[in-house]
Amino acid sequence: MARKFFVGGNWKCNGTQEEVKKIVSTLNAGEVPSEDVVEVVVSPPFVFLPLVKTSLRPDFHVAAQNCWVKKGGAFTGEVSAEMLVNLGIPWVIIGHSERRLILKESNEFVGDKVAYALTQGLKVIACIGETLEQREAGSTMEVVAEQTKAIAAKISNWTDVVLAYEPVWAIGTGKVATPAQAQEVHFELRKWLQANVSPEVAASTRIIYGGSVTAANCKELAAQPDVDGFLVGGASLKPEFIDIIKSAEVKKNA
Repeated sequence: MARKFFVGGNWKCNGTQEEVKKIVSTLNAGEVPSEDVVEVVVSPPFVFLPLVKTSLRPDFHVAAQNCWVKKGGAFTGEVSAEMLVNLGIPWVIIGHSERRLILKESNEFVGDKVAYALTQGLKVIACIGETLEQREAGSTMEVVAEQTKAIAAKISNWTDVVLAYEPVWAIGTGKVATPAQAQEVHFELRKWLQANVSPEVAASTRIIYGGSVTAANCKELAAQPDVDGFLVGGASLKPEFIDIIKSAEVKKNA
């Protein structure tokens, strides 16, 4: 089964109303491959979700950058999966390395979050990835397998999950995993899913790459057989995001 190319834009903690409107109008004017070739999801900060949802072109979708691990209630500062569903937000990013490292979200906590979001009907971009120290110690696969295992232990249906491999040392640093490095990890992750979940899930789950993806490097990365798209950070705030979306054509023509 062919995996539809997926491009996510993580705006992180950036933007004013004016800037957000400008980004949306750039996206709305962009010429990109059709929805049967590429799925595009952008993830603005919580406060801008309704604005983006109502003004964004209908073939692009919206994601939240996080959600709470269970039903809402006395959890000051948190946003629940139910609230996102109520707003008509279809996607959520969970387990981004910034939350794992800065806010100390554990593998288990991320697994619980993914599972709860899925039960509420959200689709999930689940992030995994190793630090520079872990890569240099040769434990990349061990780390990402543990992170994936914590998610696999809590869910049975992978249909609405996109796995985002983001080597922490490549996020916002300008360093990018080489296409061969990205392909190697994606291949090993797919092999892990095949052995530990099922061959069907391994074949159908999209594994996307994140970490300093730009218009300049996206085509070469997109050509790798196990790279099914991107989770784009800084470049998703710029017009070059359109060029990154267009890299889906590389897969279509492969």
